[in-house]
Amino acid sequence: MRSISTIHDFFMRAGAELNLYHTGRRVAPCPISTLEAFENQQLAWPMPWQGQARLACVFTLGDMPDPIIWFLALPLDEQGYLTPAPRDAFLQRLLETLGHTVEALQSSNATAKDMNQADNLMKDNPLAFTPSLHHRAMLHAQASRDLERSASEHLELVESYLLDGDLQHWQALGLQGLADFVARLDTAQATQLAARLPALPIAVLHPLCYCLEQRVLIEVLTEALRRRGEQAAREGDLETLCACIRSVGASPQDSVSRWYTELLEDANVCGPDVLAALAARGWEHLEDATRLPRFLERAAADERVDFTALVRDLAAIPRLRLPILMLLREAPPASDIKHRLFESCAKDTL
Repeated sequence: MRSISTIHDFFMRAGAELNLYHTGRRVAPCPISTLEAFENQQLAWPMPWQGQARLACVFTLGDMPDPIIWFLALPLDEQGYLTPAPRDAFLQRLLETLGHTVEALQSSNATAKDMNQADNLMKDNPLAFTPSLHHRAMLHAQASRDLERSASEHLELVESYLLDGDLQHWQALGLQGLADFVARLDTAQATQLAARLPALPIAVLHPLCYCLEQRVLIEVLTEALRRRGEQAAREGDLETLCACIRSVGASPQDSVSRWYTELLEDANVCGPDVLAALAARGWEHLEDATRLPRFLERAAADERVDFTALVRDLAAIPRLRLPILMLLREAPPASDIKHRLFESCAKDTL
């Protein structure tokens, strides 16, 4: 029988019912074929975050009633490919822990002890990580929806509040309820939410935005979020502006791209926090012949920005790597970009 040499192999050989999710730049479904190609060095990780491929593995083995969730942060090399050694060490430990039971896990012979071994393995695993509260809530919400399981008990209260409730009575709302609402958001609800968005209290708007940033939203809702963000900019509320910028980042509408262009052109608004929000959640809108060079220029001109770290993080994204490298190489000698590169250039290259 073929040996188990990858995490993908392990799940396939164990007969796991498996759902994978990106949990780095965004909480989003990850095709199993992506993990397979990535582990076989055929694919750079499409959503790198802080030099890692952050992945949630939601799976059941044998007759277990509830899924196990493993959060894995697999180290990447400078081009976004897997660094194999840490993965190999994890896999060896996994196989030693489960031993001969790997094959047993394919059937109803798997015992509670086997399941505990598989789950407890993550407790002192160097590849394990704990996602942010918002990412964790959205992961549970998306997985529950995908597995056709019930949402949390908090959903009903959140639905009532966001769609037709008294907006002043928000104190009993739970983050998991907001995440469940966003994961199950349909067109009619999104339209209702857009109408109520201007009056939402800040205490609700911020966590709601951090959930919405994981979803593609319809245009009426992205427009409402843009208007709320622009209002925040006029009022000097930087945290709300950045929350709104992040909230629309996954949505591909031209109106979102235009808003990002306007932000990059406004020197009074486009500081380090706005640049970080654009890079972290709206990176797909930077794949543009105008916005990407403007972004790099803004970042280079602001001494408060860690230019090298920001550019290195963006260049790890496969679709942005080559355009960024070309822009850096072709920057005029007297430009802020070249100045920043000379400052940090000697040690490392992107």
